[in-house]
Order: sequence, then structure tokens, then C-alpha cells
Amino acid sequence: MKLLEHIGNYFIMLTKIFGKFTKWQVLKPLIFKEIDVLIIGSLGIVSFISFFVGGVVAIQTALNMENPFLPKNLIGFATRQSVILEFAPTFISVIMAGKVGSFITSSIGTMRVTEQIDALEVMGVNTYNYLIFPKIVALSLYPFVIGISMFLGILGGYIACVYGGWTSSSEFIEGIQLDFIPFHVTYAFIKTAFFSFILATIPSYHGYFMKGGALEVGKASTISFVWTSVTIIIINYLITQGLLA
Repeated sequence: MKLLEHIGNYFIMLTKIFGKFTKWQVLKPLIFKEIDVLIIGSLGIVSFISFFVGGVVAIQTALNMENPFLPKNLIGFATRQSVILEFAPTFISVIMAGKVGSFITSSIGTMRVTEQIDALEVMGVNTYNYLIFPKIVALSLYPFVIGISMFLGILGGYIACVYGGWTSSSEFIEGIQLDFIPFHVTYAFIKTAFFSFILATIPSYHGYFMKGGALEVGKASTISFVWTSVTIIIINYLITQGLLA
């Protein structure tokens, strides 16, 4: 029952976000601030993880291809499929649930604890729109981050395999081009669009409706990460079943 109550409150929150809009002159700097913190601030960790995990995926694929009759270009093929279909959109989103989601929950939760949200409401501000809408707009650029993750993941696999002596450059590139289906990229970005909305709203919900003091802010951030990750995994399954099955 408590879960149903949370779901109901979550959808009520969504309707209020798009209710009374804050003036554009006020929202504009907030949106650019959120883009800087949530998107640009995440490029470093995403790039680092994508590059090295792409290399690990390629090396593990090479290690499992002991049959001499299997062509070496399958290493590039498997790396491309793994990175584009699951690693970049899903694995990175779970990591972002920890980095971005925890930040959103703690920042809004701190405002709730220090009664800043109450002060804004007294001033007649739609705090749902003021606090959460800029985050939704900023994370609409999240597919850009995933595009970089895809590129660096495949690049990491290429460098690891070619310079590690597992395969030649031409064979790896041939594998990347082998049986390429453009819809797989579309599918990945469709997932990413859903994930970006989840990353913006679920952590915001847990921060906005938290109760207590500073200790509860930390607990809310942990709960936010768990539920954001669980929701991403469930949505990932549903979209995969609907678009690829």
C-alpha cells in the first residue's frame, strides 16, 4: 500500500511540475546551471568508465574465442553490440543514478530540511516547476552523454584489442561494420530518453518529500539510488521486450 501511495504522489508531482510555470527569466539561469552540473559535470566519469569498460569487453570477447575457425572480426562485432545495446545506455544510466540522482536528492532534500522550499511556497512560487523542471530540461541532453559513451566504449575496445595483439585494426573495424542495424542505435537512444526522465524525476521526488534532518538526507539519497536503478532496469526490460523481441 505504501508503494502505491508513493506512485500516486509521484504522478501528482509530475502534473504539478507542468502546472504553473515560473517566469522564463528565472528558469533560464537555473536550466544552464543544471546543464553544467548534471551533464557537463558527468562527462569526465562517463568517458573514463566507457573507455576502459569497452576495452575489458573486447578483451574478454577475445579470450572466449579460442576456436581458430571463428573469425577475428567477431571481436569488433561483439564489442559494438554490447556497447550500443546495453552498456552505454543502461550500465551508464545506473552509474548516473548514483552520481546525478544522489546529487539531485541531496540538494533538494537539503532545501527541504532548511525550509527553503517552504519559503518559496510562501512567496507563491510553484516549487515543483522551479526546482524539478530545470533538471528535466538539462537531462534532456543526456542522450548526448550516451553518444559519447558509445564512441569511447568502442574506441577503448579497438585500442585494447589492436594494441594488445588480439586482432588487427582492419579485422576489428570490419567487425564494427558487420551486420550493422541502424535501428539498434535508435533503440538505444529511445531507452536513454526514458532513462533521462527517470534520472530527473525519481531523485527529485525523494528529495522533495523527505522528512527529518541531515541524517535523513543521506538516507533519502540511498533510497533514491535504489529506486532509480530498479526503475531503469524494469523500463529497460519493457522497452527491450517491446522493440527488439
